[in-house]
Amino acid sequence: MATQVLIVGAGPTGLVLAIALARRGVAVRIIDKNSGPGQASRAMAVHARTLEFYRQLGFADAVLSQGIKIDAIHLREHGEDIAALPLNDIGAGLSPYPFVLAFPQDDHERFLVAQLQAEGVAVEWNTELESVTQDEWGVRAVLEYNGDRIACSSTYLCGCDGARSRVRESLRLTFSGGTYDHLYYVADVQTAGPPNPDLLAHLGAHTFALMLPVRSRGMQRLIGIMPPGAPAEPDFESVRPVLEPLLGIKVDQVNWFSTYHVHHRVAARFRVERCFIAGDAAHIHSPAGGQGMNTGIGDAINLAWKLAHVLQGRADAKLLDTYEAERIIFARKLVVTTDRAFQLIVSQGAGGQLLRSWLLPHVFPVLTGFAAARRTLFKTLSQVLIHYPDSPLSGGRAGDVIGGDRLPWVPDNFAPLQTLDWQLHVYGQTDPLLAAAAQALRLPLHAWPWSDAAAHAGLLENAAYLVRPDMHVALALPRQEVDVLQELAARFALRFAGDS
Repeated sequence: MATQVLIVGAGPTGLVLAIALARRGVAVRIIDKNSGPGQASRAMAVHARTLEFYRQLGFADAVLSQGIKIDAIHLREHGEDIAALPLNDIGAGLSPYPFVLAFPQDDHERFLVAQLQAEGVAVEWNTELESVTQDEWGVRAVLEYNGDRIACSSTYLCGCDGARSRVRESLRLTFSGGTYDHLYYVADVQTAGPPNPDLLAHLGAHTFALMLPVRSRGMQRLIGIMPPGAPAEPDFESVRPVLEPLLGIKVDQVNWFSTYHVHHRVAARFRVERCFIAGDAAHIHSPAGGQGMNTGIGDAINLAWKLAHVLQGRADAKLLDTYEAERIIFARKLVVTTDRAFQLIVSQGAGGQLLRSWLLPHVFPVLTGFAAARRTLFKTLSQVLIHYPDSPLSGGRAGDVIGGDRLPWVPDNFAPLQTLDWQLHVYGQTDPLLAAAAQALRLPLHAWPWSDAAAHAGLLENAAYLVRPDMHVALALPRQEVDVLQELAARFALRFAGDS
């Protein structure tokens, strides 16, 4: 079968995109210039929204079994504990995954490669994109493998090839932003004493260090800023004298150690005609909040169903315009907010000192004792607040839910989402006119009796919600308006149900 989508880059973004396309019957090819999954990966946090997507794809439980739920963050400064912030089930009632999961990116990538292989698609390692051209009929790429140049034609191409993206450079897209002054390190180590099950964070002026557990090896992942005076080619011994007292640990064994620089940038565009970029190729962030990898996976989920719809004749090609429109706004906001948060945390100025010496140890633990504050913290970190209110696909308001919002979770309403397709949800009574319209549009309709849980989630009794394949609400219809539903279908030439 001819390649419909060529994906360049087999990190988490590219792998999830390939899985989500393959599940929908799209002929996908994925290449990566590396020899295999990453070894010194930095991303650790898997947030609730990503786990919700993985549930939709059928492998959230397998990821949970390999990761570790983080029950608390222990904050330290000047080598002393200053606060413990409980995270256990911090988002109870908001998501089936009301916690933060520690699952290192290298293990994560190997897991996703196996999931993709189960779909009949193998990553083509040691294969690099040399050049790409496109026209109204398709994309032509030249690949390099073992010194050979290979031609590859596809209908679309997606660059998921990281911060130094060859695809982005080929498209001549600017990547504006900056680079943090600090040099970062990442290490896998074995510590003395009993294993640490929580997240340990040391905060200070121009210093930052995290320790998280890694289930697969019984090791600890260390991430932080290199201390002043480190040699030009540092190793773990350059860090040890400063790091051990800061985190209150003793390192017995070092598995590996690597250094890197951190950037904060967003590409000018996420699409040029038939070529798209996603993940770190499109946006890179400070490490604050562990948002980068999760955002790239969100890009992949957003793009996959739209490409599949257009390739399979289920929607007009203008549907693809909504990918950039929806994702670039969030990426820009995220880069600004994570940059501000990170700069404040490591700042030498009065603001940074106030944050570390008073707000975090004294005020933050009190606030997180309140349910409302815990819910706000969870929503902010977990990405369940990502929404697309200005998208051409979004409309209406019913209860607290606005078109473009993530579908609120109530027990049982996420189960039908595993079809990876459009559906109507009604919480209460279904109008016979809506039922008839849904049948005519071949749109699956799911109805639940009205409940306190639905009210608590912000849904409106007897309203209808058109749910997109990526679990966002397209239309919130307070009076089950049939004409609005029909108009959206006509505008994008949508076929709600596939032929399979």
